Amino acid sequence: MQSYHIRKKEREIKDINKIKGILKGGKYATISMCREKEPYIVTLSYGFDEEQFALYFHSANLGLKLDILKENSYVCGTVIEDLGYISGACSHKYRSIIFWGDMMIINEIEEKKHGFDVLLNHLEENPSKMKKQFFKTEKAYRDTCIIKLAIKSIFGKASE
Repeated sequence: MQSYHIRKKEREIKDINKIKGILKGGKYATISMCREKEPYIVTLSYGFDEEQFALYFHSANLGLKLDILKENSYVCGTVIEDLGYISGACSHKYRSIIFWGDMMIINEIEEKKHGFDVLLNHLEENPSKMKKQFFKTEKAYRDTCIIKLAIKSIFGKASE
């Protein structure tokens, strides 16, 4: 893929800790994918695994996104931190990141458990309560799909 440069260099977020902060604070990522000439975009809740620098998503075991990922696992996504519109200035404050990487359907049960732990710890105020409620058996893990997005490239932009 051709490399492009940000036009307004003063808006570029170069600090990886700020980028990680946006990922830690976000709840939804918009993911774009493509199969042949058929584009598809979907917004999903996620969990951020800082150690693996990856995002985990959950899904039903069937569907268009899974069919596309089986043919082309390379995706692009974004997370946006909306800091508010500035009325009268025709401007908007935000921090955003865009990333590329491989999105894999996880089949191994231990990694599925890890992915669910990442998701619940990221999204829930009481993750252990949710885990006890929804994941009482191994079947519960098998019946839900976990998808991992291994981030390969990332950059941020802000208008603060």
